[in-house]
Amino acid sequence: MSQFSYISHTDETRQKMLSYLGLSNIGELFSDIPESIRMTTPLNLPAAMSEITLDRHMAKLAEKNADLQHVTSFLGAGSYEHFQPSVIDAIAGRSEFYTSYTPYQAEISQGMLQAIFEYQTMVSELTGMAMANASMYDGPTAMAEAGLVCCAHTRRNKLIVAKNVNPEYREVVKTYASGQSIEIVELPYASDGRVDRHTLEEICDEDTAGVLVQYPNFFGGIEDLEAIANTAHAKGALLVAATYPIALGLLKTPGELGADLVIAEGQALGNLMAFGGPYLGIMAAKKELMRRLPGRIVGETTDADGKRGYVLTLQAREQHIRREKATSNICSNQALNALVATVFLAYMGPSGMHELAAQNYHKAHYLEQRLNSIKGVETVFKNGFFNEFTIRVPTDTKVLQDALLERGYFFGLRLDDYYPELERTLLINVTEMRTREEMDAVCEELEGLL
Repeated sequence: MSQFSYISHTDETRQKMLSYLGLSNIGELFSDIPESIRMTTPLNLPAAMSEITLDRHMAKLAEKNADLQHVTSFLGAGSYEHFQPSVIDAIAGRSEFYTSYTPYQAEISQGMLQAIFEYQTMVSELTGMAMANASMYDGPTAMAEAGLVCCAHTRRNKLIVAKNVNPEYREVVKTYASGQSIEIVELPYASDGRVDRHTLEEICDEDTAGVLVQYPNFFGGIEDLEAIANTAHAKGALLVAATYPIALGLLKTPGELGADLVIAEGQALGNLMAFGGPYLGIMAAKKELMRRLPGRIVGETTDADGKRGYVLTLQAREQHIRREKATSNICSNQALNALVATVFLAYMGPSGMHELAAQNYHKAHYLEQRLNSIKGVETVFKNGFFNEFTIRVPTDTKVLQDALLERGYFFGLRLDDYYPELERTLLINVTEMRTREEMDAVCEELEGLL
């Protein structure tokens, strides 16, 4: 079996290009890069494989992935196992949608533009906000971009980020801030796992651009957003609330409680877990922040004949407007993932979202009560929660998880990996996918191990 190069250029064509540029070798292309940061030793890569060998190699790697059809998952923490109705594939899989990218040519992209317009409308209703953009990359980058919006709108450079926000979100916010000269101040959580509001009142001042919190928070607790919003607004800061879309079928919307920007990971809205992506970043905001938002906004209009039509109303990328006025570097609006979310929300409707949220809530509370009946197991944070909660166990969490995985269960997320102060604690998630029999069974297995 012959081996194929993935690069089409031959030595002859490379030499012609170098000659045209007046260079003797490819290395001279990188002469502007300081030698101190160049890689001087070659990469230790294995030899190239033939196509059939590569196919077998990739198949072996794929076999290492656990199949959720054969493993019962109680793991959430940002990616959730929800049911995907068959109608989603039936619509999103159609060629006119499945191959869609950014709809620059409005004249021939009316179907996709209408779908995005519907997406924006439903996201606005779900979050209780005046408007939404045409999606972001994912939840973490949406939160980071929201932080930049706060700084641009208030002309301040300090962000307060709650410690009980998803650790991966916080890391992405720090990465964005490091290149923007933005100060990040960590807001601790109180004994009940929710934001320490007393500390917030102390550190939120006239230099604060925004307060970034999660609702429900990473531990599953439901924050008092209204009180947090009042504290932030008293100092002229904005409130960014990262939320879980399914929970909004039951909880009050962040918009009702005073949030200025709402972001979310849209994976739960009909998108598969897909080993981590591609996912969908949701962003919604108050009307006065419209021109600060990154990404795109689709608007409804009428044509010369008075017929309804759709256009890209606001495009904030450098290629669309003057660079110094740009607010976005979003190169993809995750159109297909947004379409899936649109179909999901339209299919479920308000009553369906409420029923879905109620199932998540009641099933999670059933498991929490069952676990607390096991000797040595206790809930860490005694407060209201939606479908995630934290428990402490009397043994090493990794050993316990490994033993349960051998028995067919993904048993939560070890919190001590992210919060050293929370020793022997696990974040447990329950969605509508779990049955009473599965929850009873994992409790029996856990009791046997302890």
